[in-house]
Amino acid sequence: MQKLIIIIAGIATLTFASCGAANKDSNPSDLAGKKAQLAKLKAEQSKLNDQVLKLEGEIAKIDTSAANAPKSKLVAITTLGLQNFNHFIDLQGKVDADEIVFVSPRTGMGASTTVTNVFVKKGQLVKKGQLLLETDASVAQQQIKQLETQLDYAKDLYQRQKNLWEQNIGTEIQLVNAKNGVDQVERQMAVAKEQISLTKVYAPVTGILDEFNIRVGESFTGFVGSNPQVKIVSTSNGLKVTADIPESYLSSVKQGTPVTIEIPDLNKTINSKVSLISQTINANSRGFMIETHVPYDVSLKPNMLAKVKIQDYASKNTLVIPIATLQTDENGKYVFVLATENGKTIAKKRQVQVGSVYGEQIEIKGGLKVGDVLITQGYQGLYDGQLVNTESK
Repeated sequence: MQKLIIIIAGIATLTFASCGAANKDSNPSDLAGKKAQLAKLKAEQSKLNDQVLKLEGEIAKIDTSAANAPKSKLVAITTLGLQNFNHFIDLQGKVDADEIVFVSPRTGMGASTTVTNVFVKKGQLVKKGQLLLETDASVAQQQIKQLETQLDYAKDLYQRQKNLWEQNIGTEIQLVNAKNGVDQVERQMAVAKEQISLTKVYAPVTGILDEFNIRVGESFTGFVGSNPQVKIVSTSNGLKVTADIPESYLSSVKQGTPVTIEIPDLNKTINSKVSLISQTINANSRGFMIETHVPYDVSLKPNMLAKVKIQDYASKNTLVIPIATLQTDENGKYVFVLATENGKTIAKKRQVQVGSVYGEQIEIKGGLKVGDVLITQGYQGLYDGQLVNTESK
């Protein structure tokens, strides 16, 4: 007992002596020197505190008097087991349409572009081939009526000429001319019917009418200035999320790499995979673009912000601990685990080798094993061999 007290007294004497010597021998005036001196003193202080804590523990074990009886510290624990550990690259991306279609009129044969009927409205889901609107077909319809009369006359003339030919009356050229007259009117009729079909505008793909800025009486030209009149966001192939990745991750990201997508505004999480990686590096951002397909969801809108987490490392059946429990000394990283010694529960210092870090978790490569009981709370200020308990007394 006396020997331990003498040691503590000696440490204190050395501390004051070293501090006094430091103050006496060196008193740097420059900032760098003062910072270096402060760091040195803090290191010495930490080492001395560890020695004091250790000696106090040894004294408590030797001196069994009630006043000096060792007191256990309350801690929280968890038993270690194997689990999967994943590391992600955290990025910001956006939702985009996989295909956007701008609908234009088919007016190749002089059909009117004045809208006479609309059958849909903005925001509506439309199917491929669904009728969206009609333009004025009155000119073509009037032409068809005239052609129907002409066709009846031409057919009648041809039939008469044919009957005469069969009776050996008339010439072959008269019969051929009559047949050509029928064919010519039929071709004109086909053109007129095609003209009517051009007045009907159908959806070229299945999707959402993102824009439908057209009303009856207006002219349908496809665009007004730079603004589309009819815009469809295709839902056939779903949507996609795009993100830019720093080029330093180029070797870590491949097609098929798992991706977790979070939509903050919708509190929605989607699991997907990288479907496309750009083949060029952006000269300004020094990054490359990736795409990942997501199923169509009516709540997802193009240009909506997304948090993109790309898995670049995965380890199965490994040990993982809270990074907050990890401490550092001159020998490296360590944690405290629960142990039993002479029938007493103590904190045991354990040096560990660490791996990757993600969020608040860190992968353990060595120093711990399955079944070890890790001290997760109350580890601050613990020393190796200190009595601990997991229940309040």
